[in-house]
Amino acid sequence: MWQPNEQKPNLVNKEDLEHLCQLVEMKDGGPPWKQMMDRSAPNMSYKAWQRDPKHGPPQYRSSTIFEDATPELVRDFFWDDEFRSNWDDMLASSTTIEECPTTGTMIVQWIRKFPFFCKDREYIIGRRIWESGRSYYCVTKGVPCTSVPRRDTPRRVDLYYSSWCIRAVESKRGNGQLTACEVLLFHYEDMGIPWELAKLGIRKGMWGAVKKIEPGFRAYQKARASGAPLSQPAFMAQINSKIGPEYLRFLGETENLSETQIASTSDKPSGRNIPKLLIFGGAIILACSLDRGLLTKAVIFGVARRFGNIGNRL
Repeated sequence: MWQPNEQKPNLVNKEDLEHLCQLVEMKDGGPPWKQMMDRSAPNMSYKAWQRDPKHGPPQYRSSTIFEDATPELVRDFFWDDEFRSNWDDMLASSTTIEECPTTGTMIVQWIRKFPFFCKDREYIIGRRIWESGRSYYCVTKGVPCTSVPRRDTPRRVDLYYSSWCIRAVESKRGNGQLTACEVLLFHYEDMGIPWELAKLGIRKGMWGAVKKIEPGFRAYQKARASGAPLSQPAFMAQINSKIGPEYLRFLGETENLSETQIASTSDKPSGRNIPKLLIFGGAIILACSLDRGLLTKAVIFGVARRFGNIGNRL
């Protein structure tokens, strides 16, 4: 654990906060967001967008609204690694490496399970929360960590960014009350598989993964209401760096980057009805081969062109 007078590098700092604020206000200067999903459950609604930057992996933006939820409890829920295993079946293990009792900054190690055709992945994550009123700016990203040696397996994911803004919003029930909570998430990572293949997997599996969050949150809500003790990660979630609304206004007024647009796109497939079995089988073979380093880029692009040509003919 960091001591109050101990000098440690600012692995998660105000530059990260400023970048998250730019994403939230849609002033990061990136390419347009294309909507890819709009789904809902009785007490939750979900929208997702995707974009392809000039450099780096695909990026995702989503808005999840929980009815009858407070920002504080949602903040604790997503930070609580001990409870996460109850609803996130991809999390194999989590370990806290370091934590700062002053800023609430944590460095954690996650091991995440992937489908049978890919090896598990290791994440070394730095994370910190800023608070403005009842809005919480939560930054989590991949960070270097010399105290945890790199291993062949599980494979470490170095490029990882997953940050969100949690805030109270008006209920969709139309009662005019701020009894709902929105989680505005921005995510990207390089898992070491082809980005187009990753995009396909995310599109196919996104709602199945997202809809597990709502019953997980309600179980957490019930446990906390019954007086369950705080876990250490949830306790750390309550140590926030305070920022005033004037600071957020300053960021918005001084930002010179162009405003990011939302592109209107259809959620329906574009006529490329390749049989699911063919896509799934091809994806498994490709992912297996790539994960073992057996395929060259030329072969990958050749396979991609063939799939594209088949799709165009169908």
